[in-house]
Amino acid sequence: MSIYIPEILKNLLPPALLAQCQAYPFKKGDHLFHQGQKPVQMFFIVAGEATLTRAGVHAQTTILQRTKAGFLSEASLLTDQYHCDALITQTGQAIAMPIADLKAALNQPEFALAWVQLLSKEIMRLRTQSERLGLKSIKDKLIHLILTEGHDGVLNIQSDLKSIASEIGVTHEALYRAVAQLEREGVVSKQSNAIELINANIPCATR
Repeated sequence: MSIYIPEILKNLLPPALLAQCQAYPFKKGDHLFHQGQKPVQMFFIVAGEATLTRAGVHAQTTILQRTKAGFLSEASLLTDQYHCDALITQTGQAIAMPIADLKAALNQPEFALAWVQLLSKEIMRLRTQSERLGLKSIKDKLIHLILTEGHDGVLNIQSDLKSIASEIGVTHEALYRAVAQLEREGVVSKQSNAIELINANIPCATR
């Protein structure tokens, strides 16, 4: 049975690896893998949303990666076990491919270079996330998230504010209070599935 393969994968993967790809449907609340498991498959999210999560020292869950379209946990290619949990936050589908075959494909120089370029983009994303986590104010963290992860000042909310709280490393109660304060100040507008930045002329550590 044929499966949908995004153009980005068709252009990236060698034919032999493309032939190993399989559709992997998932539902909200599912786990693609758990911390401590041995990596067997590499996942490319086609639709829906998956996150890499890890419990902090205060039992507070932090989101290390959020993927709506792209590879999830690229670092697992060279590790003996997953260091995070992969939680599904929105129903959708992934493309799964054997990690062993992906490793073997890296012997092809053209694909190896393309993979390095992909990892470079992920490093840039992680640097942006690190910059955001380093901000002291919850308001600044949220505005930074909207500016860097949103589109035209609008950050779509795939599930609820709890997932955003985990992504910026704060409690959801603190985030709710910050959003309410920013709404009163006329800085953001909160809809059911999005937060819009409506006044960017504010003193913020991200600007």
